[in-house]
Amino acid sequence: MTIRFNRPYQVGTELDHIRDALECGRLAGDGPYTKRCSELIESYLGSGTVLLTHSCTAALEMAAILAGIQPGDEVIMPSYTFVSTANAFVLRGAIPVFVDIRQDTLNIDERLIEAAITSRTKAIVPVHYAGVACEMDTILEIARRHDLLVIEDAAQALGSRYKGRRLGTLGDFAAFSFHETKNVVSGEGGALVINNPCFIERAEIIREKGTNRSRFFRGEVDKYTWVDIGSSFLPSELTAAFLYAQLQHIDSINNQRITIWQQYRAALDDLVVSGHIRVPIVPPGCTHNGHLFYLLLRTHMEQVDFLATLKSNGINAVFHYVPLHDSVAGKRFGRTGSAMSVTEDVPGRLVRLPLFPSLTEADVTTVLQKTRAELERNTLERSQQNTHF
Repeated sequence: MTIRFNRPYQVGTELDHIRDALECGRLAGDGPYTKRCSELIESYLGSGTVLLTHSCTAALEMAAILAGIQPGDEVIMPSYTFVSTANAFVLRGAIPVFVDIRQDTLNIDERLIEAAITSRTKAIVPVHYAGVACEMDTILEIARRHDLLVIEDAAQALGSRYKGRRLGTLGDFAAFSFHETKNVVSGEGGALVINNPCFIERAEIIREKGTNRSRFFRGEVDKYTWVDIGSSFLPSELTAAFLYAQLQHIDSINNQRITIWQQYRAALDDLVVSGHIRVPIVPPGCTHNGHLFYLLLRTHMEQVDFLATLKSNGINAVFHYVPLHDSVAGKRFGRTGSAMSVTEDVPGRLVRLPLFPSLTEADVTTVLQKTRAELERNTLERSQQNTHF
């Protein structure tokens, strides 16, 4: 491809930090760079305790253990999300209860959550799609009334806000991703944010393979031993060293992405106004981090044609999730808690445009030219069918 969908961004100091970690001779997890990353994220968020993990998947799996999820428990979540959102709870024997998404943000529809709650429900997992916040005040109030935990899947949302509060600080737990497709990256990597202090000590144990090793290194016990269930959720120091360089430039990276996002939005505004396409909607009170820019086209065939046309012009635009409730594993392990009309409609029409900080002005212009040409090719057909969003 001439223009890739994503290119992992480097701030320029990653190799310096990796070299420093190598020279220090500490490559296993929880070394100096792991601690620096955790402290930097805590400072950036302004609240919560952060434990670095080897992936966002690992952070979600830790949250499921900390939430005390048992076989037969139910966890409410959207179906339009990555498999890790559900897998983390299925591994504990829970049943994902899939709820439809909103037409505007493509986030879980908070109006449908309460009807999906049963006596077996233990948690709600809002996923902040495209770095745009779910309607968290309503979700938190529902959770309070029903004594449920809230676990934010904030994989795409580092730097985004809801009513002035950073995403990842609102639920009992939150999980961030530093996968190479995210804004801030380390190849693989993630973080668990613990906003309820009563879970911190056990979280350290679970993350350290079920041992009280963290207490030993703080001098609180004279030896460490196996005290609980757990696994090896730590990232290596080399991963943390790469991430540390990135974390020092969170706002700069996000701002570069937002600039491109805004260029796409402005250039396609006339097609939005005329009702020929839909683009991301950011509700009042929410600020996003420029994680991704998508188009909602009119039909699945139009999506197929659009992707093929851009590919033939050297541009790698892509679709997104296949709904979990309609997957083989989703049907086996989960159930639906509402009608899923929006979730079933959106994936066949959604296209994501290339977006990463090193995308050049020339690349942005090319993407927009080819996008407009393909959309305008179908303008007459759209007008004849009078289909609007």
